[in-house]
Amino acid sequence: MADDASPGPAARPPLARSSLEAHLYMDLRPCGCGETRFDRASVLVELPGGDLARRYTGVCPRCGTAREFVFVLQPEPPESGDGEVHYGDAHPSELLDAGEWLWVADSYATSVPPDPHRLPEPDRRRARARLASAAAAIDEVLKLLPTGADQVPPEAVRSRVGLPVYQREPGRFRAIRLIAVRDAYTSALRHFE
Repeated sequence: MADDASPGPAARPPLARSSLEAHLYMDLRPCGCGETRFDRASVLVELPGGDLARRYTGVCPRCGTAREFVFVLQPEPPESGDGEVHYGDAHPSELLDAGEWLWVADSYATSVPPDPHRLPEPDRRRARARLASAAAAIDEVLKLLPTGADQVPPEAVRSRVGLPVYQREPGRFRAIRLIAVRDAYTSALRHFE
């Protein structure tokens, strides 16, 4: 059984701008039994037409269902030499919608304890990575804003995870609020330095 990132006979697989984005996408697509995690093996494959893709396969540990995801690879993956988290380049994600990205940002941010700069060093590094991941996820929501728009439109949210986030509070998808949240995360990151 193939998951929804596996193309049909003539369909092009979606583009994964980075392996981090591909793994996040797979984590947000549970098996039919509800399990989200599975051990993944990956191979590089050539698609008809010459594009390179990465195929991830594995078996659900709960029910034994075969899992498969195929993603077209970006010709030049985003550089991450600055030590920060990057899910992709300047282009918007084809894999995750705005609601999923905001859900990811919330999940990472709420896992950071108060006063993380007072934590022991290993816990501090983990908290910093989570906060940096939250800020990067907000940047991904901002990339999904249409040019000149002040809010992410409802049609930019289509997933099982993203729709409830949007429906609960659509005002959180306003550009001004997204920028304020991202700026708060990046400001908090400075306390780690």
